[in-house]
Amino acid sequence: MVRRVLLYWRYALAIATVLLAALVELALQTFYGIHSSFILFIIPVLVSATVGIGPAICATVLSVLLSASFLGFQFNEPWNLLDLLMFLGVAASAIALARVVDRLRRKSALAEAEAKDRAKRADELADELTLLIDGTSEYAIYMLDPDGNVTIWNEGAERLKGWTESEVIGKNVALFYPADAVARGQPAADLARASELGHFDEEDWRLRKDGSEFLAHVTITALHDKDGKLRGYGKVVRDISEERAAERRLAANAEHLRSILSTVPDAMVVTDEQGCIISFSTAAEKLFGYQEAEVVGASFSLLMPPSQRKQHDEYWHRYRNSEEDPNSGTGRVVAGVKRDGTVFPMELVVGEANSEEQRIFTGFIQDLTERQRVEKKLEELREDLVHAARVSAMGTMASTLAHELNQPITAVNNYVEGVRDMLVDADPVIREALEAASSEALRAGDIIRHLGEFVAHGEVARTVEDVPRLVSEAVALGAIGAHEKGVDVRVDLDGAATPVFVDKVQIQQVLINLVRNAIEAMAKSSAREIHIGSRVENPHFVRVTVADTGPGLPPKIAENLFRAFVSTKKEGMGLGLSICRTIIEANGGRIWLEERPGGGAMFHFTLARAIMEISDDG
Repeated sequence: MVRRVLLYWRYALAIATVLLAALVELALQTFYGIHSSFILFIIPVLVSATVGIGPAICATVLSVLLSASFLGFQFNEPWNLLDLLMFLGVAASAIALARVVDRLRRKSALAEAEAKDRAKRADELADELTLLIDGTSEYAIYMLDPDGNVTIWNEGAERLKGWTESEVIGKNVALFYPADAVARGQPAADLARASELGHFDEEDWRLRKDGSEFLAHVTITALHDKDGKLRGYGKVVRDISEERAAERRLAANAEHLRSILSTVPDAMVVTDEQGCIISFSTAAEKLFGYQEAEVVGASFSLLMPPSQRKQHDEYWHRYRNSEEDPNSGTGRVVAGVKRDGTVFPMELVVGEANSEEQRIFTGFIQDLTERQRVEKKLEELREDLVHAARVSAMGTMASTLAHELNQPITAVNNYVEGVRDMLVDADPVIREALEAASSEALRAGDIIRHLGEFVAHGEVARTVEDVPRLVSEAVALGAIGAHEKGVDVRVDLDGAATPVFVDKVQIQQVLINLVRNAIEAMAKSSAREIHIGSRVENPHFVRVTVADTGPGLPPKIAENLFRAFVSTKKEGMGLGLSICRTIIEANGGRIWLEERPGGGAMFHFTLARAIMEISDDG
């Protein structure tokens, strides 16, 4: 709208000046008889040219029309024609000049507008940069002059270092360095290095207003003008104390985790969802013979025999696509294969962890080779002990029968001989039968007597044995099922109370029998504990004790407990402890019972120390 009004005003000026020139020309002709031709019309054209090309052209055309119509201009006269051509030439020059002036005016206006826009944009950018700089609360951003004095100080610097802008403007950068750094000239050296390199980063200690120091990441940039002259320096400082502390804690935790994993006896293999190995522990390296770098990225089935790899892959696929725990809280016994091709049994327990990106599975692996070997050995030992128990039970029963039957047989023999003597006149056949009966009774008595003597004076296979090993093997067999019954078996052996000179199998039979009796005795007890200990009884013997927290034994039972056919069990034959006594005494020791303080029973037996036996033999 304003532009349109301005345009109308320019044309109105052109028309008004032409009309004014025409009136002056008419007055000169009327009153003075002067005919000035187009001279007076040059002025309106020049005036119109100052406001635009269009007004100048309008003034030129209007001047010609007025001259021809009202001022008596004659085109057929040579002087008038020449005057017209001169006027048109001047008007053309004025219009051309107006065009140049208009173009210059437009360029000037455009340049002025662009300058204003640039200034406005510069102000906006300056404001935005100021907001950006002040908004970076974690970064101290400030400028230095060539001498290292502060010229610009942002709010982040104030928050980080504690000084306000008014306190640091004009102050030297050395203000922010610790005293020892200032003493060795580090502030100037840093600026010199930035000037030489143009830019550098470092991590170093800086100072706050309150005197505290902090670890900072410092960036210094040298600023030059277009001629290469140094204008100053830009500095960006960030407090990285917590960041480095966190990194150190993380590194320490990672190192701690690595140290734990390197000492964990179980091999650990971590795989991704596809079953590819991503981590291989030190124990796994020792177990399988591979280095971690050799197996990372390979399938877990590499660690299994070729015949079982397909089965494992199918198993893995099922659990990977299900919601179930791969082991449902228990492990699987599978076959593993080492790098050298050795196949061995192993127990595999898999745990799962879910991250935002993928599922990770951790397999814990135990080599069962030694366990199965020990189990096999224990089974063989159990069979030996069962056999020894049977033989010992038979011997004890034979000894008991020999003792119990010897007198009745002797009495039978005496009665038969008495009857024979009384029947002096009897039929010879009867006397012969009685003599035969007496003879057979005597022969039966001799057999039983010899059997008793054999059992009583039989030899045992005694060897030097280590007490801890002897006890541990016996407890491992005797305490089978104890945990399921809530019984806690504790073993506390004196390291000095060893070795002993005994029949290993027979002594282990005694221990097993005592442990099994203790477990059965505590079936209804609230506290169920078995304590097995040893100590040096004297220079010649070692005492072994088996104590329980059961109800104990009545005094009458305790007095005859080691006699044959005496038992506290409804189904028992009463031979177990009698056999134990026979075995211990055959090995040179003794066995007895004591009441345990606080309730329960304590069975003690002694074993001959190997030192004594060796010295005696020597």
